[in-house]
Amino acid sequence: MILFAPIRFLWNATRGHRLAPWRSEYLRWRVETYSGQWAEGLTARGFLGFFWASRRELLDFLAWTGRLHREVRKRA
Repeated sequence: MILFAPIRFLWNATRGHRLAPWRSEYLRWRVETYSGQWAEGLTARGFLGFFWASRRELLDFLAWTGRLHREVRKRA
């Protein structure tokens, strides 16, 4: 299911911080390694601004994770 792949990824990536995803250690690390921004100073506004500015690349990434998940399920 292509629609559920992004939701599944975000659900797993924000474990423990679902109502405040900018506090998720995993997402902070991903933002830091992808953009070079320091994650310590990342606020909700900065987090949402980053995701809005990078939305196309992020949607491509989430589609790729969905394809990978489907391939793994086919082979299992």
